Amino acid sequence: MKIRIAALPIACALALMSVGAHGAINDKKAAEILTKGGCMACHTVDKKLVGPSFKEVAKKHKGDKKAPAGIAKKVRQGSSGAYGQIPMPPNPTSKINDADLKAVVDWVLSK
Repeated sequence: MKIRIAALPIACALALMSVGAHGAINDKKAAEILTKGGCMACHTVDKKLVGPSFKEVAKKHKGDKKAPAGIAKKVRQGSSGAYGQIPMPPNPTSKINDADLKAVVDWVLSK
């Protein structure tokens, strides 16, 4: 029992380290996640394609503390009307998991 109790803080620390390390991602890692998730089929960093550019999204939500949760919800559930008539389809966890979604939303908002 003492081994399990002693191991618990280590497991928690490792879990927190992996979340923290994944939280702030670089451009290369973001591109990998966004490509794998299918996001790059409609979005680019600095130019409107089918959907808005990531810079346009960041500009629209600058200073909004609720933006990360709202954007993640739109990615998960799909969205329409915020940037025009073309709807964004929902993106399930099979396309982009929750940790990757949070990381790329934070990355987009940093642009």
